[in-house]
Amino acid sequence: MERHGHVGSIRLTAQAVALVLKRHATRAGLDPEQVAGHSLRAGLPTSTASAGSPERVIAAQTGYRGTAMLRRYMRESSLFRENAAGAVGL
Repeated sequence: MERHGHVGSIRLTAQAVALVLKRHATRAGLDPEQVAGHSLRAGLPTSTASAGSPERVIAAQTGYRGTAMLRRYMRESSLFRENAAGAVGL
């Protein structure tokens, strides 16, 4: 959708997505330097893995062809849920 609310036939560039995210991060009181277009690509696998979604479902939704990058995000999301110290209450 363009700035006047019309849906176009041309997709947004990566730069355009980043600018939209940064603008909204600023409006939300967040540091726009901490947000990028890649935040969207990484956020869904991270969040859904944390919620317990199976790999195959996440891969199908996000378009990851292999599991290497997908697992990288999933591992980051389980860092505090699945660690030895956490198992003993630390």
